[in-house]
This record gives sequence, structure tokens and C-alpha cells, in this order.
Amino acid sequence: MRENGARRLGALLRKEWRLVVRDPSSLAIAFVLPAILLWLFGYGVSLDPRRIAVAFVEPVRSQATRALRAAFAGSPWFEVVELRDMRMAVRLLDRGQVEAIVRLRDDFADRLERGDAPVQVIVDGVDANTARIVLGYVRGVLTQWLARRAPPGTFAAGLRPEPRIWFNEEVNSRHFLIPGLVAIVMTLIGALLTALVVAREWEQGSFEALFVTPVRPGELLLSKLLPYFLLGMGGMLATVGFAVWLFGVPFRGSFAALALVCALYLLLALAFGLLVSGAARNQFLAAQITLFVAFLPAFMLSGFLFDLRSMPIALQWLSLLVPARWLVSSLQTLFLAGDVWGVVLRDAAVLGFGAALLGLLVRRQLAKSLE
Repeated sequence: MRENGARRLGALLRKEWRLVVRDPSSLAIAFVLPAILLWLFGYGVSLDPRRIAVAFVEPVRSQATRALRAAFAGSPWFEVVELRDMRMAVRLLDRGQVEAIVRLRDDFADRLERGDAPVQVIVDGVDANTARIVLGYVRGVLTQWLARRAPPGTFAAGLRPEPRIWFNEEVNSRHFLIPGLVAIVMTLIGALLTALVVAREWEQGSFEALFVTPVRPGELLLSKLLPYFLLGMGGMLATVGFAVWLFGVPFRGSFAALALVCALYLLLALAFGLLVSGAARNQFLAAQITLFVAFLPAFMLSGFLFDLRSMPIALQWLSLLVPARWLVSSLQTLFLAGDVWGVVLRDAAVLGFGAALLGLLVRRQLAKSLE
């Protein structure tokens, strides 16, 4: 009896092992996904920003202002943009091209000699964690510069930082994270849910039943897109409503701009889900492909949770191919800064191009299936 039981168990174990070896998706879950997560969290993800772009506004140049500018330029944390005009600095901060402004007064050198030289520091507070770190870096550079100027054995004094946080005055990380959740919700509805539902239709054979009818590819594509498009836009409205009324996240942009970028992203996600389901025709495989190609990049490489500037250059370039990055950029801008059309229209153009490209691929796939 024991020998028969051991023989049956051995046969079952050999059968299951062969199934695992023959199924690449199982090996991917067991080895590839942990490796990717370890690589991203261990090497690619850091919460400490580096090479922060800072606008150094220097209306009147002097030996003291040049020395302070050189201190910022020599820091490993900053990339200095030299300016004379405060209006240009504000414009760059609005567009997200700099993270902070260090502004000196016209009489900076004279007031430094008198021991009371105010330095205005304006920090982009969209990402609360980054804002705190940037402000600490700026104070560190100012303190070290004063220490180098002071004679040995004396206490350095003279600078008086005047920090201000823009766009997220409360420095509340919730105001930074919750807008990005809209992108995650729309990815789940648009890509993952669509891929699973349509793949189930392929498995059950209901999709093939449509091929014997005189249905056209465009009609079939529209019938699959429209219901989930309405569902996704409803999920977006619900998430935005909860963000504003339940969590108190400010919304300073226009609803028209929000609807534009969200609709384009949702069309792109729906087209991706249809493309994956048509290629896989299996729910489990479709879910894995969507998880690897859509959901994980949207979560890790979109700027929703981690500052992209703290990642290696290779990952920053790779994030340009992640559609959620462009949606998160517009969402955080619309919620916390308002209608900065230079950002919104750029993101909308990228999302529109991606949606059109994937839509053409899905239409071509359906046309071949109907033939």
C-alpha cells in the first residue's frame, strides 16, 4: 500500500513538474517577477532626489553672489540654472523644469556684510517628500557656504533663508499620491479588466460566433471599447470625487483638461487590453502580460509613487515609454498647479499618438480574425 501510494505521488509530482516546465508563465512568476521587483526596489528606486534643477536668480552680480552660485553648482545635489529675471524662474517652476528657486536681493552683498542677507527659497511642493528633502539640501548648501566664509574658530552668520512651498503648501504627501491613483484605477479598468473579459470570451468561443455574422471590424471594436470606456470614465469621476471631497485634495485645473487626458489614456489602455486578449486568448496569460507590461510599469515607473529623477538614467528613458507617466504628470499638474497647458497638451499629444497606434493594431488584428 505504501509503495503504491509513493508511486502515485511520484507520478503526480512528475506530471506537475512537467506542466511547470512547459508553462513559461509559471517560470516567469517564480523567477522573472521577483528579479524585476528586486532590481527596481534595490537599484532603480530611491527616495533621495539627485541632480535637482534649481533656478538661481541673481539680479545684481557680485563676488559674494558668484561664490554662492558656485557653492550650489558644486553640490552633487543640484543643477543650477542661472537667471536674472524672477518671472522666467516662476515660468520654469510652473512647467516643472526646475524644482526650486533661490532668489537673491539686489543688495545681497551689502546686507551680507551687515550680517542680515535674506535668501528667498521657493520649492515645488507637489511631491511633499521631495520638497522637504530639497529644502534641507538648500539649507545645507547655505550653511556650508557660510562656514567656509567664517574665520576659523568663529560662528558663521549672515544668511537668513526664507522658504516657501508652492502648489502643496501643507507639504501633504496625500495630495501628491492620490491624484496618481486615478492612473492606477484607469489602468486596472482599461487594460486588465478588458484583457480578462475579452480573453474569457475567446476561451468560451463566443468571440468566434461573431465571425459568422456580417459584423465589421470597426463595429466590433466599438462594441468592445464603448462599455469599458464609460466604466473607466465613471471610475475616474468617482476617484476624483473621493480625492476632493473625502481627502481634501485641491483641484485647481479645469474639468475639460482632466477629461481630455483621462479619455485619451483610457482609449490607449482599452486598446492595449484588446490587443493582449486577442494575442493570448487565455485569461491567465492575458492577466500576466497585462501585469508585466501595463500595471507594474504604471505603478513603478510613472512617477505615481517614486520620484523618477532619483532613478538611473536608463530607467528614466524607459519611463518615457510608459503611458501612465504622461497621465500622472498631467494629473498632478491639474490637481495642484492648475491648467499649465504646456504640460497638459504635451501629455495629451503623447497619449493620443499611443491610443491611435494601438487602435490601428487592434483593428488590424480583428480584421484578420474575421477573415
